[in-house]
Formats: sequence, structure tokens, C-alpha cells
Amino acid sequence: MINSSAFDYVDVLGKAADASWKRNEILANNMANVDTPGYKRQDIDFESQLRRALGNSRYETVDAKVSHVTGTELEPRVYTDAANFSYRLDGNNVDIDTEGVELAANQIKYNGLISSINQEFTNLKLVMK
Repeated sequence: MINSSAFDYVDVLGKAADASWKRNEILANNMANVDTPGYKRQDIDFESQLRRALGNSRYETVDAKVSHVTGTELEPRVYTDAANFSYRLDGNNVDIDTEGVELAANQIKYNGLISSINQEFTNLKLVMK
């Protein structure tokens, strides 16, 4: 098999899109549980893992950094946000307005990632012609 780095960016962008999709689900779940007593909001951490994976070597090009990233480094982690904090007496810490803003921002990020993936495939098709 030929060893090629042609899909490195697509792989990283795909992982980012998957994490963004998962975050949409988590934010929607938070919104659905806004009235559940004791519910603690959840979120997902992907950006810090991506930053850490790409930032291992300061003096490499972005292409070199992306080619060194493995899929196992970029597994999103779900966490409970501010578990000891609550907006209300019932122990719930979900703020519906904040969740709505986070959801809208995440949807814009997801659309941008999908556009980037499509552009990478367009570039690959152009090269193959």
C-alpha cells in the first residue's frame, strides 16, 4: 500500500466534525434537562486535545504537525461542568440562554468544518485531474 499524507487534513477535520456533532447532542440534552432537579450540565473537550496534539513541536510546519496526529489523540471527552455549582435551589446548573448561545456557536463551527472537508476533497479532485 502506498503511504500518503493526502488525507491527513481530512482525518483531523473529520474528528473535529465528529466532536462538534457530539457536542450538539450534549448541548441539546442539557437544554432538554433544564427543568430536571439535580441535573448538572455536561460538555465536551476536544479543542484542548487538538491544541495539545498540534502543539507538540513548535518549529514544524502545520502540514508536519497534522501528519503526526493520530486518531487516538483526538478522542473527545465528555465532562460534567461545574458539578458543585447551581443556578437554582433544586441543584440544576443549566442556564437555557447560555446553552442556546453555545448550541448556535457550535452549529456554525460544525458547518465550517464540513465546508473545510468539502474543500479538501475538491482540492484532491483538482489535483487528480
